[in-house]
Amino acid sequence: MQVCGVSRLFNAVFLKAHCSSSSGAFGLRNPEIMTGSTKAQPSLLFRQLFEKESSTYTYLLADTAHSDRPALVDPVDKTAERDVALVEQLGLKLLYVMNTHVHADHVTGTGLLKKKIPGVKSAISRASGAKADIHLDAGDKICFGNLYLEVRSTPGHTEGCVTYVTGEGLEQPYPRMAFTGDALLIRGCGRTDFQRGDASRLYKSVHSQIFTLPKETLIYPAHDYKGHMVSTVGEELKFNTRLTKDEEEFKLIMQNLGLPYPKLMDVAVPSNMLCGFQDPV
Repeated sequence: MQVCGVSRLFNAVFLKAHCSSSSGAFGLRNPEIMTGSTKAQPSLLFRQLFEKESSTYTYLLADTAHSDRPALVDPVDKTAERDVALVEQLGLKLLYVMNTHVHADHVTGTGLLKKKIPGVKSAISRASGAKADIHLDAGDKICFGNLYLEVRSTPGHTEGCVTYVTGEGLEQPYPRMAFTGDALLIRGCGRTDFQRGDASRLYKSVHSQIFTLPKETLIYPAHDYKGHMVSTVGEELKFNTRLTKDEEEFKLIMQNLGLPYPKLMDVAVPSNMLCGFQDPV
């Protein structure tokens, strides 16, 4: 199924079409992401936003040629007003509010945003079991203008985790971008000891669905606790302290993390199963 046509600010980048060099070089330039064609291409407007209490990143993506179809990934209830204001300031009409999974450390802003912005559609994986307007499966595409996000199933942190990856092709942003939720963090990964988590599944998910992307693919996680904002597949293949190990050693690491019970879990998970409780049941 294709789902097409239906504050503290970090890393604010305006991603313009830009031709790649003959040597295939890539990179952020002032701060741009290149496309793979010399023809004029649609531009991606991209914003990375931060909620400090849960250290959560929220991402806004829009095709500037079609400003009525932007998408927001992993919103937080406490910053919903900020997100609404930003969308209005940029002259956008928000269409999709998407979660990478049912979060345990904060309440999603999805329900609030649906109330504040008419016509917004919520989206989450079908495997999560959570309420949403759109339930996503592996291989689905969320289209916004001429750009799209591909849905990749990456369970292990929770049963329903997905990674959203920008499209492949001449009209899509280059390098590609992967919004990995808690499946892959910068130099780490999400825990696997609740919400039907499974260390072996997480290991296989990341290695088969994320680490197989081109090495220059940009990694944007749902959280960071050490001040990092972005990584690449190539960096994580070299430097991730957990996922560079073999599977058995990885499982042993995950079994012995000794992390405390998430303080908001008993509130956040039931709320997030129902779009943040703000959405009528």
